[in-house]
Amino acid sequence: MSTGSHYTVLARRFRPQAFDDVVGQKHVAQALRNAIRAGRVAHAYLFTGARGVGKTSTARILAKALNCPNAEDGVPCNDCEICDGIATGNDVDVLEIDGASNRGIDDIRSLRANVNVRSMRTQFKLYIIDEVHMLTREAFNALLKTLEEPPPNVKFVFCTTEPNKVPDTILSRCQRFDFSAIGEDSIGLRLKEIAAAEGFEVEDEAIDLVARRARGSMRDSQSLFDQLLAFSDGTVSAEDVHRMLGTASDEMLVSMFEAITQHRPGDVLNILETAMTSGVQAGELLDQCVGYVRDQMVTLSAGAKAGLCSVGGTRREDVAHQAQTMGMTNIMAAFQILSEAKGRMMRSTFARVLLEMALVQISMLENLTAISSLLSGQLPTLPPTTGNVQIPEAPAAAVPVNTEKKNPEVPVTVVAETTSAPPETGPHLEFSAANADRLLAEIISETAFTLSSAMKSVESIAISGPNGLELRLGATYDFQKRVIEQSESRSAIQSIVNRLTGVDPLVTLQVLNSTPAQQVAPERPAKAQKAPETHNNSASQVRNPAPLQVRDDIDPDQDEFVQQVVATFGAKVVRITDAPTRREIPDGEN
Repeated sequence: MSTGSHYTVLARRFRPQAFDDVVGQKHVAQALRNAIRAGRVAHAYLFTGARGVGKTSTARILAKALNCPNAEDGVPCNDCEICDGIATGNDVDVLEIDGASNRGIDDIRSLRANVNVRSMRTQFKLYIIDEVHMLTREAFNALLKTLEEPPPNVKFVFCTTEPNKVPDTILSRCQRFDFSAIGEDSIGLRLKEIAAAEGFEVEDEAIDLVARRARGSMRDSQSLFDQLLAFSDGTVSAEDVHRMLGTASDEMLVSMFEAITQHRPGDVLNILETAMTSGVQAGELLDQCVGYVRDQMVTLSAGAKAGLCSVGGTRREDVAHQAQTMGMTNIMAAFQILSEAKGRMMRSTFARVLLEMALVQISMLENLTAISSLLSGQLPTLPPTTGNVQIPEAPAAAVPVNTEKKNPEVPVTVVAETTSAPPETGPHLEFSAANADRLLAEIISETAFTLSSAMKSVESIAISGPNGLELRLGATYDFQKRVIEQSESRSAIQSIVNRLTGVDPLVTLQVLNSTPAQQVAPERPAKAQKAPETHNNSASQVRNPAPLQVRDDIDPDQDEFVQQVVATFGAKVVRITDAPTRREIPDGEN
């Protein structure tokens, strides 16, 4: 091993010297070797791909395979003077040009002047231009004719990380090879070979961490590994990697997101404090959190098919379980919060505060999927009611359900559980128009909150034929109409009516075009006695709804729905009232 000022980094000492040594680019190596065997080597190649995936190394190997006097089947010997000169970049016939510093038209003119000079000791003269996209437009234009019709012994190899910046006129004159990102397993195997050659003992978990951090770049992984070997004293552990990189361990990440999933912001901050104290950097931890949220997304979408980028494969079950609990909507919201925090952190001096606020905000996210369903009019998933209010036996005329107001209001909470006797099991109502109000009252009292609230907006029930049950609803109640039309709602109504009357009803819904007052006034004269005061115009009646009615009959500590609302929205019960409604009274009504 080289020491002192003459030390050569791992990325240079372990550079590939043959096509088979290029990790993760088998498709490129096979194509180039076949071209050499068949004598079909093109005059210009374009190698594209991310940094550190082997573009320049492959260009050098191609130069050696074409010029090595001892090459066999496209494989250079790597022992002759020509191979050594090309490998070190000192051969006079293989010219490596930095496109970033030789990007002007004068540099390309110099290249054109020398391109016709025959090679001194090799069969082919090669021009390897790295970062070719940095050339100016004028330089590209000056290169066009030479690139299209070069001398027979001249080959061009262009390497770039941004092929979109290369003009189409250049692209059309080259054979293009796209270099893939190198897999973590392939990087890990290569790092193990380097560790064995250097005489270091490295834990597998440490190698996995370095391979994940490299993000598909072999050179990046070797640079990190070189730094890690210098950091250690002969044995490298995963803890050494985390201390060197300023990252959190897999266990810490899983514990933090477990607290986030269970909505425990205090524990999140405690774990974050421990991480900061142990040397974790806020920016690195935020990057890990973004990767963890990404892993939650892919495990929830693709299961075991997609790889993880933030933690090891042994943590997949923990990530999948947390993702299932959070839901896709919350995961996407968490990604947006972290992305915004990352953007603000880059131009801020209080990175830790931004990270703390982002994590606490994520830990306080409610079930966004359920809230979205509720706002869209779908039935939310709520716990079933534990009891039903029993309607006392009374004459049909003495049991009006919607006789207090012309426009039934949607209450804020479900009816409280009572200690009355259990409901009768057999049919005890006749399926007739005389019991229509009684049936409506039973349906309202025995259904869940959303359907019960919608049914309270029903103006009347019409019974026709042997099993026809028509629900009449005002045209303004669009939300209630969508709730009642759902198959689950119709099934619940049919079940209740069948239990009470023994008839399996055919439930239909009729939307009334006229106002609720006009529809029900002839049938319910009692409502006319409690009509609101007449105002000078209908506009003032719309702006002045009826006062809210305080519900003293509901115990917020015992009512299940109230407790569900408090837990879901983090609310505090001040009072419970009927919900306000807008009511329009037509002109001329008293």
